[in-house]
Amino acid sequence: MTSVLYDAQGPNAKRRNILYTALFVIVAAAVVWWVYDGLASKNQLDWIKWKPFFTSSQPWATFIWPGLQNTLKAAFFALIIALPLGALFGIGRLSDHRWTRMPAGVVVEFFRAIPVLILMIAANAVYSEYTNISSDTRPLYAVVTGLVLYNASVLAEIVRAGILSLPQGQTDAAKAIGMRKGQTMLFVLLPQAVTAMLPAIVSQIVVIVKDTALGGWVLTFPELLASVRPMSANYGANTIACFTIVAVIYLAVNFSLTSFASWLEQRLRRAKKSTGAVVGTGPGGELETIGAPSLHTDDGRAV
Repeated sequence: MTSVLYDAQGPNAKRRNILYTALFVIVAAAVVWWVYDGLASKNQLDWIKWKPFFTSSQPWATFIWPGLQNTLKAAFFALIIALPLGALFGIGRLSDHRWTRMPAGVVVEFFRAIPVLILMIAANAVYSEYTNISSDTRPLYAVVTGLVLYNASVLAEIVRAGILSLPQGQTDAAKAIGMRKGQTMLFVLLPQAVTAMLPAIVSQIVVIVKDTALGGWVLTFPELLASVRPMSANYGANTIACFTIVAVIYLAVNFSLTSFASWLEQRLRRAKKSTGAVVGTGPGGELETIGAPSLHTDDGRAV
């Protein structure tokens, strides 16, 4: 049978696919066995190294939970600052005025090109030299600053691309009913672009959560990944077990974010389908919408 998208596989293609599948399974099994044998030979799979995480609340309360709190705190502050800044610079790059468009472009391209770790280190040096922030809270400020500068620049490009992806007819329709540029951007373009931008924004939020770990290893910020060192030293050098537990927690947090974003995107798309859309003009020349009743008087004037 032939599909409109591709031709059905012949006998030779089916045999090749079965062979490739078998080879992949064999290679994957060999890699898993190699990893397992290496960990077992170094006693990293002994129950005594994993036991503290399943039989006691001490490692969770002493190391993991405080580290997770700091990770979420830094990511939250970075997100609520970077999102509006990114939207501001993204809209600024679309401005018709050169004195607005060019500075916004320079800022975005500059901070987008610098690694976030360098931004964190530079922010920490600035706070240490020119502010009175205590050494206990300085790493948090430096991590948040670095995350904001970098991710706001990336989010600015996401916002700009999301707005540019909309049909030109949306802007033309807004102009036709007398809306100014600012009103068009705020009430027409941005609400529609949110749905298109949402997957990329969520991907950037996941990056923010993971990049907090850079501050933990370089600036001694006590986040989740940084808790591995003291935790491993306290429980008999169970480094593999500690890293595995932390990795599972990162996986759970980021999976929760992406799942929520998928639910929100579907909800937004359903909401758009239930709202009216401009389709034409009524008898008197006014705009009519789908999903909204059009009331007219006997002489054709809109009520």
